[in-house]
Amino acid sequence: MDGSVPGIHFDTSGFCNYCSDFLRAWNHGAPADHLRKGFNLDDLVRRVKADGQGKPYDCIVGVSGGVDSSWVLVTAVRQGLRPLAVHMDNGWNSELAQNNIANLVRGLGVDLHTYVIDWVEYRGLMQAFFDADVIDIELLYDNAMLAVNYQQASRHNLRWILAGTNTSTEGMAMPTGWNWNKFDATNIQAISAHFGGPNLRTLPRIGTLSRLWYRYVRQIQWISFLDYTSYNKLEVLQELQTCFGYKPYPYKHYESVFTRFYQGYILPKKFGVDKRLLHLSTLVVSGQLSRDAALADLLRLPYPSQADLDADRAYFLKKIRWTDLQLCEFISRPPRPHTDYRTELRALRLIRDVWRRHAQTRRSGYR
Repeated sequence: MDGSVPGIHFDTSGFCNYCSDFLRAWNHGAPADHLRKGFNLDDLVRRVKADGQGKPYDCIVGVSGGVDSSWVLVTAVRQGLRPLAVHMDNGWNSELAQNNIANLVRGLGVDLHTYVIDWVEYRGLMQAFFDADVIDIELLYDNAMLAVNYQQASRHNLRWILAGTNTSTEGMAMPTGWNWNKFDATNIQAISAHFGGPNLRTLPRIGTLSRLWYRYVRQIQWISFLDYTSYNKLEVLQELQTCFGYKPYPYKHYESVFTRFYQGYILPKKFGVDKRLLHLSTLVVSGQLSRDAALADLLRLPYPSQADLDADRAYFLKKIRWTDLQLCEFISRPPRPHTDYRTELRALRLIRDVWRRHAQTRRSGYR
């Protein structure tokens, strides 16, 4: 992490606030909280099994083809759970990701539900986001993915979504301005309407209120499942390769063709953001990668090779129906904040304030 990261500062020892905050969370955060609340892996598995009695499944596991979600699915099955694997297809899956998912569900003997978004609709939504010049184009996919997981849990009357979100590879805080609230369905609709985007017919969406409804009315819990386990990404990757013929990606979230072009080209070129700083720093601080190896990695292209970048650029232009000139014009325009368009920011802040007060009350009760 360096001076290009918003809100960064360094102490007298040279440690930045992002790394220091992560270390505090790593040593005293989520896993410890789970244990204090009586949540350990065995307890969690017992609860999931008990709630799933008499049902064809007892939990949802969202799978993207990436290492984290793949290992959740493997671990869930090895713990004797009966997950329904859920995948959201927005038209940008790499062939490698599709093969990884197919090998996993076949090898584990689990059912897979894939939700396919209409490509013409999704391309129109992406075009609206490009026209808006906002940073989080992936809000479209991430929000739909969250919605599909919650919808499937509700449909099958399940209380548990076991997710690949975790402290050991994702625990470092996302710098302000590098993304947007993933539950902001209002922002998606506002940007689409502002720039003449399509009617939202097939895109699943989840907003602040519907999130609360799923959580507190339907009692569906989103669990960062890997925080209940000893999770070392490199060790897990080796086992996935050995047991399931898993093929790795060069960087985090590169199982999607668009995501790797977005993170490897659009973000650094238009927004001056290199997410490898965050992803690699998290692995370094959690002891899964040496600092020297991470620094050496940052000296290279965020792609396996220039040829791979050129191939993805050509594929992107063809699929989105742009010319080279249109891409260059998009890159050259100044970014605009998501708040230039209608958002759910006020509702989110209100909920966070209520949640903080609730958490403080609970902590005082423990003392």
